[in-house]
Amino acid sequence: MAENDLSRLKIDKSQAVGVPGKKKRFIYWIVGAFLIILISFLYFKGFFSGAVQVEVANVARIYPSQTFTLLNASGYVVPQRKAAVASKITGRIVALNVEEGNRIKKGEIIARLENDDIAASGRQAAANLDVARFNLEQAKAEMNDAALAYGREKNLLAKEFATKASYDTAEARYKKALAAVSGAEAVIRASAAALKVAEWSLEYTMIRAPFDGVVLTKNADVGDIVTPLGAAANAKASAVTIADLNSLMVEADVSESNLGKVKLGQPCEIQLDAIPDTRFRAAVHMIVPTADRSKATVMVKVRFIDKDARILPEMSAKVAFLSREVGAQDEKPRTAIVRKAIIDRNGKKYVFLIAGNRVTLTPITTGAQLGDMIEVQSGLNTGDKVVARPSDRLKNGDRIKFAEQ
Repeated sequence: MAENDLSRLKIDKSQAVGVPGKKKRFIYWIVGAFLIILISFLYFKGFFSGAVQVEVANVARIYPSQTFTLLNASGYVVPQRKAAVASKITGRIVALNVEEGNRIKKGEIIARLENDDIAASGRQAAANLDVARFNLEQAKAEMNDAALAYGREKNLLAKEFATKASYDTAEARYKKALAAVSGAEAVIRASAAALKVAEWSLEYTMIRAPFDGVVLTKNADVGDIVTPLGAAANAKASAVTIADLNSLMVEADVSESNLGKVKLGQPCEIQLDAIPDTRFRAAVHMIVPTADRSKATVMVKVRFIDKDARILPEMSAKVAFLSREVGAQDEKPRTAIVRKAIIDRNGKKYVFLIAGNRVTLTPITTGAQLGDMIEVQSGLNTGDKVVARPSDRLKNGDRIKFAEQ
């Protein structure tokens, strides 16, 4: 029994000869084929080739007017009608009816000064005028009575029924009555003038808007003293500052050497830093006939043709002086790239679009020529980066490096 058990422990070599060797060779073939495919893939993808140095061009959003711009200048929006509104007299503000940003009409009361004493003086002047009028009526009545008496004495004297003395007395009384009427009329005029002065003094306590405009700043508040001369301690020179927003213009500094490119009435386009997506039509209003010697510039005033409530004083602006007026087709921005970035292959147009450190050959549809740029109607978006001057050896998927600027 023991011998039978030992015989069972022997290995039958006839069933396993050659199998492990075949499996190993098969695995080696599979691994080798995979490595060849991987290496080929990496080769064709450019992993074993050096990076191609390229120049970069940006896909930009431009306005067609940029292609016929003669000159660019910067400046600020400035109201041509602006006033620091103050009182003609010194007084304390008791009412302020506006705030910054309020639109006001010409003659509207902005603020009111303390005026109780002036109002009392006005009432006194009005009462004095009434007294003067009553005195005039009394003087006229006296004059009428004296005129009748004088007439009777004159007739009686002619008939020798009255003495010369009584006639002289009647005549003197009549002349005195005439003088009294003249004096009463003069008092009325003086009283009326005094009342007018009181009314004007009362009006001076009302600070009114000199023109239609918008309140820019509030320089004083209720309780502050305002004075036209600003001599009093802690006194304010003005209550508010207002501007006529219909008079807004851009005041731009133009270099003396470029002044020949600017003329009156020349079409312009204004871009405000606060509203970068909008271009405003404009025209040259004035070339100020003096130069700034420190900057070697001349101020040019450019008026807005299109009004917009978003335009505010002191906004920074850029002015483009154009060779012609902007047409309807020039008002909308377009996507464009430089012409040197486009390549032709089989009648179609392509660009090498940059993504990271690789390029992708991308088909595009082009439109109108805009100076040295071409409109892109499809295939690219604003902000994309493309190869500016693609070389003949550059191909899809190549690694790139950027040329030093």
